Amino acid sequence: MPAEAVPPTAAARPFRPRTPVVIGLLGGVASGKSTVAARFAAHGLRHIDADALARDVAARPAVLAEVAAAFGPEAVAGGRLDRAALAARVFADPAARQRLEAILHPPIRARILADLAAARADGVSVLLDVPLLLENGLIDQCDVVAFVDVPAAERQRRAAARGWPPGELERREAAQAPLATKRARAQHVLDNGGDLGATDRQVAALLAALEAGPR
Repeated sequence: MPAEAVPPTAAARPFRPRTPVVIGLLGGVASGKSTVAARFAAHGLRHIDADALARDVAARPAVLAEVAAAFGPEAVAGGRLDRAALAARVFADPAARQRLEAILHPPIRARILADLAAARADGVSVLLDVPLLLENGLIDQCDVVAFVDVPAAERQRRAAARGWPPGELERREAAQAPLATKRARAQHVLDNGGDLGATDRQVAALLAALEAGPR
């Protein structure tokens, strides 16, 4: 079964649309969006990875100081955020999650928008990989949206493989828009519940369709 962020195993044909596009990904927690994003990036799309940008933002001394002031010095360990401890706290406490988001989300959003602007200036297509794509309004930056579909039982299996305790997937998913809402906002559905070859073929087929006709 697909795992998170597994790279493609074979060279992919470059994506050459008539005009550059921004493709956004939606899906449930533990649906393997990072793996699917890597499939798009293998075709030459610029991968804007919000999680990677978040790590860069969270390493800024001013951000670390603000988090420590809001959540106590135990939220910062060894000069970096204690992501596991913070996750356990904020996914159990909506008010704490809102405080953390108020600190982190504005600079992360600014980085995403700056990277999007740079990609557009360079004339390249983008895969926008943002966990809260719908909730934070960045879906409006997308020309095309794909929903990554994985059965609930498989997502539970992947969550357990990450070492998450029972109920953690549900707690995290409760902080996001419902799956039905996400799926309704997407124009395409990618089944990422099977083997990686099948995921590769679906991504290639979607990109070929975008090359062939209007969005």
